[in-house]
Amino acid sequence: MISETIHKTVESSPAQDRPGSVLHHQVVIVGGGTAGITVAAKLTKGWFNETDVAIIDPADNHYYQPAWTLVGGGAFRKEDTRRDEASVIPKKATWIQDAVIEFDPERNQIKTRDGRTIQYDFLVVCAGIQINWDAITGLKDSLGKDGVCSNYSFESVGSTWENIRNFKGGTALFTQPATGIKCGGAPQKICYLADDYFRQQGVRDKSHVIFASGSSTIFAVERYRKVLEKVIERKEIDTRFNQSLVAICADTKEAIFRHTETGEEVSIHYDMIHVTPPMGPPAFIAKSPLADEKGWVDVDKHSLQHVRYSNVFALGDSSSLPTSKTGAAIRKQSPALVKNLQALMAGKPLTAKYDGYTSCPLVTGYGKLVLAEFDYDKNPAETFPFSQAKERWSMWLLKKYVLPVLYWKGMLKGRA
Repeated sequence: MISETIHKTVESSPAQDRPGSVLHHQVVIVGGGTAGITVAAKLTKGWFNETDVAIIDPADNHYYQPAWTLVGGGAFRKEDTRRDEASVIPKKATWIQDAVIEFDPERNQIKTRDGRTIQYDFLVVCAGIQINWDAITGLKDSLGKDGVCSNYSFESVGSTWENIRNFKGGTALFTQPATGIKCGGAPQKICYLADDYFRQQGVRDKSHVIFASGSSTIFAVERYRKVLEKVIERKEIDTRFNQSLVAICADTKEAIFRHTETGEEVSIHYDMIHVTPPMGPPAFIAKSPLADEKGWVDVDKHSLQHVRYSNVFALGDSSSLPTSKTGAAIRKQSPALVKNLQALMAGKPLTAKYDGYTSCPLVTGYGKLVLAEFDYDKNPAETFPFSQAKERWSMWLLKKYVLPVLYWKGMLKGRA
């Protein structure tokens, strides 16, 4: 089945699609992750839909990253989070397996790593977020070894579970950077799971669990912050805020933190450390005419249309939208973007508005989850007819069993 999909995808590409060629597509989508596939599926949906859509992405694999927290906690199979990229490309879309290196919005074209020039009528940019492993001295060389782990890559997530299940006591350190990251709650979720496992194994009384964050509080929305503070108190987790990890000394097992306000540096010894690395806009976007002063694609936060180039849209992690960078946010952004893009293509006014909705399923232990949902103004925007500012087993079941199906069978098919 996968080989057939690959054959169809390549065969659907124009014959001139080769290095040095000049191509043209009605809609070009940069990025074949959650946002790119979801938008492409919605744009090409329907038997008589003839919208010409091309997706540019160099990846061989597609990942369901929201489950990596559960993988790191030993509650989900790592391999179940990966599928071939070819298998998720919508049938009516053309996949160009290449990487964008330059945007030229004045001439409605982009250039790729393999030497292609691709012209477009409309452009959608959703290239994700760049993980800056090098921003922490010593991290790349020590990752996956000697107690250093991270859930933030498919290759390293297994080392998190290895460290947690083999932990015999000492200091377990969990970090969160001062930068924006994928799913702002993920760094604390693995801390809570680790605490639970240490208690199950009878080593918690010999352990010092520290959560060191570059942020000034555990969560930005007060409704959910209150319940998380109670979780921290119950679990006796040592929280240290405004602390940004800058270096790891693997030989001595020391983590160096810099205070985000005073600049003062402190050293914390660890026996295991889970690192959430700093993140930022992809470099090829940050240096482009599409970027704002911080490097993100500069779009209107309601219409998702670029503020300077009317035929350009963006959503997801690489956009300037001032909300948490989550797959749930993309689920609400994508229909608004598609409606506005289709309206622009038809010469009609853009009427769809995105209100900043995002969601963070905050795992607080095995079988416990607080489902945080809120908008731009940090007002709760909850789905269910009960208070979601409580730890619930039902929401754990939603996270572990329902949301993966919704992702693969709903979002990526343009149905949710």
